Amino acid sequence: MLRPRSLVGLALVGLLCAPALASGGDVYSYVDGDGVVHFSNAPNDPRYRRVNRTRSGGGVYRSGPQARARPVAASADRYTQWRAHVASAAARYALPEALLLAVMSVESNFDHRAVSEKGAMGLMQLMPGTAKDMYVSDAWDPSQNIDGGARYLRILANQYQGDLVKTLAAYNAGPEAVRRAGGDVPNIPETREYVRKVVALYEAYKAGK
Repeated sequence: MLRPRSLVGLALVGLLCAPALASGGDVYSYVDGDGVVHFSNAPNDPRYRRVNRTRSGGGVYRSGPQARARPVAASADRYTQWRAHVASAAARYALPEALLLAVMSVESNFDHRAVSEKGAMGLMQLMPGTAKDMYVSDAWDPSQNIDGGARYLRILANQYQGDLVKTLAAYNAGPEAVRRAGGDVPNIPETREYVRKVVALYEAYKAGK
């Protein structure tokens, strides 16, 4: 069973809601010369490009067995080497470090070489199309991969007004699957289990376990 969304929202809505983006219509983004990411639903700069949020089948593929973690927090030495990248991406996209660690744990078990049977790559298991949309030129580079996954989580969090459960469901199954489910978690056992695992790990990392 998933945790009640009301309980999850109490802990996370403030962290996941900013910076705000429109929840409907197209979203555009670009990275300026200082590395700052800009988002808009009314682009007024030629550098903006549309972010694809509704690719059928999901922008991030559900990890295969070789890249699926158990729903327990990994020991610190499993992710210490990625901690600086996680901290940077978390600060850049206003996301909790614990959330990025939880997603990374379930997606790849902190293996930067992980690849799914459908071609999702690296620590955050980015599909090639999603990597391109998130300005990731080398999905095997841990820093770029973490940044791309965090960027996509931020877009989804804004799309779902900070609702952690919907954000994770869309990261796993794709926004289109969430839309077809009436804006709720799709009735896909793997997606429901994925959300449960990530939320459990998020709570564990927050508690320092």
